[in-house]
Amino acid sequence: MSEVLRRQLAPTGVLRAGINMSNFLLVNGETSTGNPAGVSPDMAKAIADKLGVELKLLPYKGPGDVADGALKHEWDIANIAAEPERAKTISFSPAYCEIQATYLLPAGSGISSIQEVDSVGVRIAVKRRAAYDLWLTENLKNATLVRTDSMEDSLNVFKEQSLEALAGLRPRLLEDSKALAGSVVMQQGFTAVQQSIGCLPGMKESDRFLQQFVSESISSGLVQALIDKHNVNGKLSVAPTVHTSSL
Repeated sequence: MSEVLRRQLAPTGVLRAGINMSNFLLVNGETSTGNPAGVSPDMAKAIADKLGVELKLLPYKGPGDVADGALKHEWDIANIAAEPERAKTISFSPAYCEIQATYLLPAGSGISSIQEVDSVGVRIAVKRRAAYDLWLTENLKNATLVRTDSMEDSLNVFKEQSLEALAGLRPRLLEDSKALAGSVVMQQGFTAVQQSIGCLPGMKESDRFLQQFVSESISSGLVQALIDKHNVNGKLSVAPTVHTSSL
Protein backbone atom coordinates (compact mmCIF):
# COMPACT_ATOMS: atom_id res chain seq x y z
CA MET A 1 0.00 0.00 0.00
CA SER A 2 1.55 3.30 -1.09
CA GLU A 3 2.26 6.07 1.38
CA VAL A 4 0.67 8.54 -1.05
CA LEU A 5 -2.61 6.65 -0.74
CA ARG A 6 -2.39 6.55 3.06
CA ARG A 7 -1.69 10.28 3.20
CA GLN A 8 -4.66 10.98 0.95
CA LEU A 9 -7.21 8.73 2.67
CA ALA A 10 -5.94 8.89 6.25
CA PRO A 11 -4.01 12.17 6.59
CA THR A 12 -4.26 12.08 10.39
CA GLY A 13 -3.03 8.48 10.55
CA VAL A 14 -6.57 7.29 11.31
CA LEU A 15 -9.29 6.62 8.74
CA ARG A 16 -12.27 8.80 9.68
CA ALA A 17 -15.45 7.29 8.24
CA GLY A 18 -18.72 9.20 8.06
CA ILE A 19 -21.66 6.87 8.78
CA ASN A 20 -25.32 7.63 7.99
CA MET A 21 -27.17 6.50 11.12
CA SER A 22 -30.65 6.92 9.62
CA ASN A 23 -30.31 3.96 7.23
CA PHE A 24 -31.51 1.10 9.43
CA LEU A 25 -30.47 -1.54 6.89
CA LEU A 26 -26.83 -0.46 6.82
CA VAL A 27 -26.54 0.41 10.52
CA ASN A 28 -28.72 -1.92 12.56
CA GLY A 29 -27.03 -2.24 15.92
CA GLU A 30 -24.07 -1.25 18.03
CA THR A 31 -20.96 -2.92 19.34
CA SER A 32 -20.12 -3.59 22.98
CA THR A 33 -18.20 -0.30 22.98
CA GLY A 34 -21.17 1.69 21.65
CA ASN A 35 -19.95 2.07 18.07
CA PRO A 36 -22.36 1.67 15.14
CA ALA A 37 -22.64 -1.90 13.83
CA GLY A 38 -23.83 -3.07 10.43
CA VAL A 39 -22.83 -3.48 6.81
CA SER A 40 -21.71 0.14 6.46
CA PRO A 41 -19.35 0.22 9.50
CA ASP A 42 -17.95 -3.18 8.51
CA MET A 43 -17.16 -1.93 5.00
CA ALA A 44 -15.33 1.02 6.54
CA LYS A 45 -13.38 -1.38 8.80
CA ALA A 46 -12.37 -3.48 5.80
CA ILE A 47 -11.00 -0.37 4.08
CA ALA A 48 -9.05 0.67 7.18
CA ASP A 49 -7.61 -2.85 7.47
CA LYS A 50 -6.52 -2.80 3.83
CA LEU A 51 -4.83 0.57 4.36
CA GLY A 52 -3.22 -0.68 7.56
CA VAL A 53 -4.58 2.14 9.74
CA GLU A 54 -6.98 2.49 12.66
CA LEU A 55 -10.64 3.34 12.06
CA LYS A 56 -12.72 6.09 13.65
CA LEU A 57 -16.45 6.01 12.94
CA LEU A 58 -18.20 9.39 12.79
CA PRO A 59 -21.98 8.98 13.14
CA TYR A 60 -24.27 11.47 11.39
CA LYS A 61 -28.01 11.86 11.89
CA GLY A 62 -28.85 11.64 8.19
CA PRO A 63 -27.34 11.53 4.69
CA GLY A 64 -27.62 15.28 4.23
CA ASP A 65 -25.48 15.79 7.32
CA VAL A 66 -22.89 13.35 5.96
CA ALA A 67 -22.80 15.28 2.69
CA ASP A 68 -22.38 18.57 4.57
CA GLY A 69 -19.39 17.06 6.36
CA ALA A 70 -17.51 16.94 3.06
CA LEU A 71 -17.46 20.74 2.89
CA LYS A 72 -15.87 20.88 6.35
CA HIS A 73 -13.41 18.03 5.69
CA GLU A 74 -14.78 16.24 8.75
CA TRP A 75 -14.30 12.75 7.32
CA ASP A 76 -11.91 10.89 5.00
CA ILE A 77 -14.44 8.44 3.57
CA ALA A 78 -18.22 8.39 3.82
CA ASN A 79 -20.66 5.55 3.25
CA ILE A 80 -23.57 7.25 1.56
CA ALA A 81 -25.81 6.91 -1.49
CA ALA A 82 -24.30 8.37 -4.65
CA GLU A 83 -26.45 11.12 -6.17
CA PRO A 84 -25.66 13.82 -8.77
CA GLU A 85 -26.22 16.64 -6.26
CA ARG A 86 -23.84 15.07 -3.75
CA ALA A 87 -21.31 14.30 -6.48
CA LYS A 88 -20.65 18.04 -6.74
CA THR A 89 -18.64 17.84 -3.51
CA ILE A 90 -17.96 14.10 -3.09
CA SER A 91 -16.13 11.63 -5.34
CA PHE A 92 -18.01 8.32 -5.32
CA SER A 93 -16.97 4.73 -5.85
CA PRO A 94 -19.26 2.37 -7.74
CA ALA A 95 -22.12 1.07 -5.60
CA TYR A 96 -21.56 -1.96 -3.40
CA CYS A 97 -25.20 -2.58 -2.49
CA GLU A 98 -28.63 -1.21 -3.31
CA ILE A 99 -32.09 -0.81 -1.83
CA GLN A 100 -35.28 -0.38 -3.83
CA ALA A 101 -37.29 2.79 -3.25
CA THR A 102 -41.03 2.79 -3.89
CA TYR A 103 -44.36 4.16 -2.61
CA LEU A 104 -46.86 3.23 0.08
CA LEU A 105 -50.44 3.97 -0.95
CA PRO A 106 -53.38 4.44 1.44
CA ALA A 107 -56.37 2.14 1.55
CA GLY A 108 -58.70 2.71 -1.38
CA SER A 109 -56.11 4.43 -3.55
CA GLY A 110 -56.94 4.58 -7.23
CA ILE A 111 -53.27 4.63 -8.23
CA SER A 112 -52.22 1.42 -9.98
CA SER A 113 -48.83 2.21 -11.52
CA ILE A 114 -45.65 4.10 -10.70
CA GLN A 115 -46.32 6.45 -13.60
CA GLU A 116 -49.71 7.45 -12.16
CA VAL A 117 -48.08 8.71 -8.97
CA ASP A 118 -46.57 11.61 -10.92
CA SER A 119 -49.91 13.32 -11.51
CA VAL A 120 -51.31 16.74 -10.72
CA GLY A 121 -52.94 16.69 -7.29
CA VAL A 122 -50.86 13.80 -5.96
CA ARG A 123 -48.96 14.70 -2.77
CA ILE A 124 -46.03 12.55 -1.73
CA ALA A 125 -44.55 12.56 1.77
CA VAL A 126 -40.77 12.18 1.65
CA LYS A 127 -37.81 12.52 3.98
CA ARG A 128 -35.89 15.67 3.13
CA ARG A 129 -32.50 15.12 1.44
CA ALA A 130 -32.80 11.34 1.40
CA ALA A 131 -31.34 9.85 -1.78
CA TYR A 132 -34.83 9.08 -3.06
CA ASP A 133 -35.94 12.68 -2.34
CA LEU A 134 -33.09 13.88 -4.57
CA TRP A 135 -34.19 11.45 -7.28
CA LEU A 136 -37.82 12.49 -7.05
CA THR A 137 -36.87 16.17 -7.12
CA GLU A 138 -35.01 15.62 -10.38
CA ASN A 139 -37.56 13.36 -12.05
CA LEU A 140 -41.11 14.21 -10.99
CA LYS A 141 -42.98 16.65 -13.21
CA ASN A 142 -46.50 16.95 -11.78
CA ALA A 143 -46.79 15.53 -8.25
CA THR A 144 -46.02 17.63 -5.16
CA LEU A 145 -43.39 16.58 -2.64
CA VAL A 146 -44.18 17.19 1.03
CA ARG A 147 -40.79 17.08 2.78
CA THR A 148 -40.21 16.23 6.42
CA ASP A 149 -37.19 15.87 8.67
CA SER A 150 -37.44 12.13 9.31
CA MET A 151 -39.14 8.99 8.03
CA GLU A 152 -41.31 8.97 11.16
CA ASP A 153 -42.44 12.52 10.36
CA SER A 154 -43.15 11.50 6.77
CA LEU A 155 -45.37 8.66 7.97
CA ASN A 156 -47.22 10.95 10.38
CA VAL A 157 -47.80 13.61 7.71
CA PHE A 158 -48.93 10.93 5.26
CA LYS A 159 -51.56 9.77 7.75
CA GLU A 160 -52.62 13.09 9.27
CA GLN A 161 -52.94 14.98 5.98
CA SER A 162 -54.33 12.00 4.03
CA LEU A 163 -51.65 12.28 1.38
CA GLU A 164 -51.79 10.21 -1.77
CA ALA A 165 -48.41 8.49 -1.36
CA LEU A 166 -45.48 7.97 1.01
CA ALA A 167 -42.04 7.56 -0.58
CA GLY A 168 -39.38 5.43 1.08
CA LEU A 169 -37.22 2.33 1.04
CA ARG A 170 -39.23 -0.83 0.45
CA PRO A 171 -38.25 -2.63 3.70
CA ARG A 172 -39.31 0.32 5.84
CA LEU A 173 -42.56 0.82 3.93
CA LEU A 174 -43.44 -2.85 4.34
CA GLU A 175 -43.09 -2.42 8.11
CA ASP A 176 -45.15 0.80 8.11
CA SER A 177 -47.92 -0.81 6.06
CA LYS A 178 -48.58 -3.36 8.82
CA ALA A 179 -50.04 -0.60 10.99
CA LEU A 180 -52.13 0.95 8.22
CA ALA A 181 -55.11 -1.24 7.40
CA GLY A 182 -55.68 -1.59 3.67
CA SER A 183 -52.51 0.24 2.67
CA VAL A 184 -50.43 -1.15 -0.19
CA VAL A 185 -46.71 -1.05 -0.97
CA MET A 186 -46.35 -0.84 -4.75
CA GLN A 187 -44.69 -3.78 -6.48
CA GLN A 188 -42.75 -1.50 -8.78
CA GLY A 189 -39.94 0.73 -7.57
CA PHE A 190 -39.15 4.19 -8.87
CA THR A 191 -35.41 3.88 -8.30
CA ALA A 192 -32.77 1.80 -6.54
CA VAL A 193 -30.82 3.72 -3.92
CA GLN A 194 -27.22 2.62 -4.43
CA GLN A 195 -24.84 2.77 -1.51
CA SER A 196 -21.31 3.85 -2.33
CA ILE A 197 -18.11 4.96 -0.63
CA GLY A 198 -17.24 8.61 -1.03
CA CYS A 199 -14.02 10.52 -0.58
CA LEU A 200 -13.04 14.12 -1.09
CA PRO A 201 -12.66 15.06 -4.77
CA GLY A 202 -9.37 15.55 -6.59
CA MET A 203 -7.58 12.51 -5.15
CA LYS A 204 -7.03 10.22 -8.15
CA GLU A 205 -5.15 7.48 -6.31
CA SER A 206 -7.87 7.31 -3.65
CA ASP A 207 -10.54 7.12 -6.35
CA ARG A 208 -8.79 4.20 -8.02
CA PHE A 209 -8.28 2.43 -4.71
CA LEU A 210 -11.95 2.72 -3.68
CA GLN A 211 -13.16 1.61 -7.11
CA GLN A 212 -10.92 -1.44 -6.95
CA PHE A 213 -11.90 -2.14 -3.34
CA VAL A 214 -15.61 -2.13 -4.14
CA SER A 215 -15.14 -4.34 -7.21
CA GLU A 216 -13.11 -6.86 -5.21
CA SER A 217 -15.55 -6.74 -2.27
CA ILE A 218 -18.41 -7.69 -4.58
CA SER A 219 -16.55 -10.37 -6.54
CA SER A 220 -14.98 -11.93 -3.43
CA GLY A 221 -18.35 -12.26 -1.71
CA LEU A 222 -17.50 -9.85 1.11
CA VAL A 223 -20.55 -7.66 0.56
CA GLN A 224 -22.90 -10.65 0.48
CA ALA A 225 -21.22 -12.05 3.60
CA LEU A 226 -21.83 -8.79 5.46
CA ILE A 227 -25.46 -8.72 4.31
CA ASP A 228 -25.85 -12.26 5.68
CA LYS A 229 -23.97 -11.45 8.91
CA HIS A 230 -26.28 -8.55 9.76
CA ASN A 231 -29.50 -10.36 8.76
CA VAL A 232 -30.58 -7.95 6.03
CA ASN A 233 -30.76 -10.51 3.24
CA GLY A 234 -33.75 -9.83 1.01
CA LYS A 235 -33.71 -6.18 2.04
CA LEU A 236 -30.27 -5.20 0.81
CA SER A 237 -28.95 -6.52 -2.50
CA VAL A 238 -25.39 -6.71 -3.77
CA ALA A 239 -24.92 -4.11 -6.49
CA PRO A 240 -23.93 -5.26 -9.99
CA THR A 241 -20.17 -5.71 -10.32
CA VAL A 242 -18.32 -2.85 -12.00
CA HIS A 243 -15.04 -4.03 -13.47
CA THR A 244 -12.12 -1.66 -12.93
CA SER A 245 -8.48 -1.68 -13.90
CA SER A 246 -6.02 -2.79 -11.21
CA LEU A 247 -4.00 -0.23 -9.26
